[in-house]
Amino acid sequence: MKDLKPYIAEALGTGILVLGGCGTAVLAANKVGVLGVSLAFGLSLLIMAYVIGHISGAHINPAVTIGLASIKKFDWNKVPGYITAQIIGGILGGLVIYVIATNTPGFVLSAQTFAVNGWGELSPTGVGIRTVFFTEIVMTALLVFAVASTTDKKFTPGFGGIAVGFMLTLVHMISIPVDNTSVNPARSMGVAIFVGGQATSQLWLFFVAPIIGGIIGAFAYKYISDTK
Repeated sequence: MKDLKPYIAEALGTGILVLGGCGTAVLAANKVGVLGVSLAFGLSLLIMAYVIGHISGAHINPAVTIGLASIKKFDWNKVPGYITAQIIGGILGGLVIYVIATNTPGFVLSAQTFAVNGWGELSPTGVGIRTVFFTEIVMTALLVFAVASTTDKKFTPGFGGIAVGFMLTLVHMISIPVDNTSVNPARSMGVAIFVGGQATSQLWLFFVAPIIGGIIGAFAYKYISDTK
């Protein structure tokens, strides 16, 4: 059972990230705006970094897990289990939002009302697939660059959650208008499956682009750092 604890922590952490970030987007975006939603995602990650970081590392994102494994900062043997746990957690977080939202008077379930990521009709500003693909690569690279920095032995202890939490806030502030910001396949899947249609047919991009970006961000930090 002890060996399962990191995976359980990853599932819980990802569920809370989806609930905190996407839940704010679905239930309160009209009150808090882009800044509020961005902070909700960032604070969710920041909190989880300190709550479960000592148990699992608080990846709560397949792109982070793969990025760290690609620079030998995480065991490849654990990657499938971590990603499975993250996706399960994301879906559970989405389920909680679904139950609350669909029992809220006046709420109508759609891609536009359920924090779904996408391009074209699913983009808040109608952005095309190439721009969304590029944006997701760059934004995820920035996030994983920050995460990779916290694995450096020279990184100031105790500040990892702050660094990655505020980086996640920043990338959301930049890219929510583009595609509602994914940078996390588990976050995207966690809400898309409750909407279906285009939301699920476009889901592949929010796996491929963040994983590419995560690997780029991890190697970029490895290149500029003294970490061996």
